Amino acid sequence: MVYDVERVMTECLAIKPDLAFLWDEAWFAFARFHPVYRRRTAMAAARLSERFGTAEYREEYVRHLERIRGLTDDELAHEPLLPDPDRVRIRAYATQSTHKTLTSLRQGSMIHVHDEDFGTRSADAFREAYMTHTSTSPNYQVLASLDVGRRQVELEGFALVSRQVELAMTLRDRIAEHPLLSEYFRVLASADLIPDEFRTWGRECPVWVGPVAMDEAWGVDEFVLDPCRLTIEISATGIDGDTFRHEQLMDRWGIQVNKTTRNTVLAMTNIGTTRSALAHLLRALIGIAEELESAAAQMSPEQKRAFDLRVDLLGHDHPPLPDFSRFHAAFRTDPEGAAADGDMRRAYYMAYREELCEYVSAAEARRRLAAGRPVVSAVFVTPYPPGFPILVPGQEFGKDILDFMDALDTKEIHGFDPTCGYRVFVEEALTEDAGNAPPQGEPPRD
Repeated sequence: MVYDVERVMTECLAIKPDLAFLWDEAWFAFARFHPVYRRRTAMAAARLSERFGTAEYREEYVRHLERIRGLTDDELAHEPLLPDPDRVRIRAYATQSTHKTLTSLRQGSMIHVHDEDFGTRSADAFREAYMTHTSTSPNYQVLASLDVGRRQVELEGFALVSRQVELAMTLRDRIAEHPLLSEYFRVLASADLIPDEFRTWGRECPVWVGPVAMDEAWGVDEFVLDPCRLTIEISATGIDGDTFRHEQLMDRWGIQVNKTTRNTVLAMTNIGTTRSALAHLLRALIGIAEELESAAAQMSPEQKRAFDLRVDLLGHDHPPLPDFSRFHAAFRTDPEGAAADGDMRRAYYMAYREELCEYVSAAEARRRLAAGRPVVSAVFVTPYPPGFPILVPGQEFGKDILDFMDALDTKEIHGFDPTCGYRVFVEEALTEDAGNAPPQGEPPRD
């Protein structure tokens, strides 16, 4: 999904007019070279500089102040805000992994800067940070490949990205129109992934019908779907995403897929995608579907019921995603207050102290919670996919978190040891002074 960069920056600058934006465009370097994509890139910030400097915008801002005068905070939360033209400064930075979507050797990346205050506020700190984290002996082959890639898209970037989009839309059509493929696979559309309230134009047209429709949707919708990213729903195969990726696409067909969920795989076109590559993917999907059809024809009634149950579990019975519980009182800014904020940094570094941590199994964590004893994570616990922490240092466990973790069928969970269990703080570490005491064997600090 792609959001409206200009809208985000405009409304944030209305709150803090010199806010610096750090945009991660790791997989979006190609967007600069297509007029529809370009409007939603970080470096489109230059257009905001031009807009805020016009007399027309100043008049618009005056009318805006009149309209919002007297509104309550709750009302303002639903009102598009505008920044003060006399105070606003455009400061945008974007990182791009050039090697992912354009041409360069592995690890070839760029930082793009549009900062009206760069010379007066940021230049020295930026260069110092850059030199601290990079090598004084750069790989000149990588740098040369970046130059070649830049020249390539300067000369033919629009044609390459246009073909990339066209091939992605062709793949969508082929899967939807093929009688066997459509039985087992479905490419998710905007209506499947983006709520209606964020799709002003897309409510009328939930799927793309061509470049013109894409242009109209990207011009008005708050969130849009990148057509070059095809989320293929595979629940009907009865195969989970991780198994489908490794045992089917990679091992059998030699197709690399990096992103999966429990019931989807993500296919991406780029400027190097060819029609033969698309044909190979389609042939792989058809081959898998034909094998499933053949296996289904030979199933006994019991096997068919088991297969249908597996399909239903993948398609509908998803583990309930838990909300953030709370930080333990030892890490809360105000232990007695209602605010949820806490000092995660202190919890993170406390976890380096072996004597303050232990491992507990899921069953033991449940027993402690049932007994009213706190169980507090000492580390980030992050299932892949999707790659977002379910627990952070200092956060209390809850039954819903344990239920979610037990229901997961993904094999890669960072911060969780399948043999030892969860790394948590011992109860003695949750006292007021435990985290500030010196490690065992060290003399007391003055």
